[in-house]
Amino acid sequence: MTRMLSTHFRTFRLWTAVLVALFALPALAQMAKLPAAPPGSAVATFAGGCFWCMEQPFDKIDGVLATTSGYTGGMRTKPNYEDVSAGGTGHTEVVQVLYDPKKVTYEKLLEVFWRNIDPTVKDRQFCDVGSQYRTSIFVHTDDQRRAAEASKAALEKSKPFKEAIVTPIINAADFWPAEEYHQDYYIKNPLKYSYYRTGCGRDARLKQLWGSSTH
Repeated sequence: MTRMLSTHFRTFRLWTAVLVALFALPALAQMAKLPAAPPGSAVATFAGGCFWCMEQPFDKIDGVLATTSGYTGGMRTKPNYEDVSAGGTGHTEVVQVLYDPKKVTYEKLLEVFWRNIDPTVKDRQFCDVGSQYRTSIFVHTDDQRRAAEASKAALEKSKPFKEAIVTPIINAADFWPAEEYHQDYYIKNPLKYSYYRTGCGRDARLKQLWGSSTH
């Protein structure tokens, strides 16, 4: 049953991407551009499965300036969605968060990240299976690494579930913004987003793992 759901929703996501690329304005099929980074801002990068579902929780945080869905961790330059979703590029779907450290701490972003993923599984998230959906924290600085390691250690002591935490902490690599039609997907396509998120079992599993502490 799990494999059938995975295949169904992977097909749903792929066909959604294909239809948008075919029938929307040509510009929508182009890679998105990174937002300008104001002086004093910082960047965080998180892999939490489907990037459609990782923008929304960060966008709600005061001090987050922008979120960008994209790909990182693989060998190919300028990967596209079809190649990454097929699992052959080594990339994982990620969300890059541009934030103001004076308004929100990296530690807060880590808290939001943990409570929006299932950190107990490898090379999958919810109904999506494959290394392209693996979870990771991609750190950009030594301070981020120290904070991430401390956050993970604290979670291992206080976690409300019995399974081991397998999410790794990795040095940030080249980041490639995803196609424009993937950006802000939950805003552009609220019904399809809700159908995918619920049908994939994301919210049910997050509640099972974290209870009422999800963000």
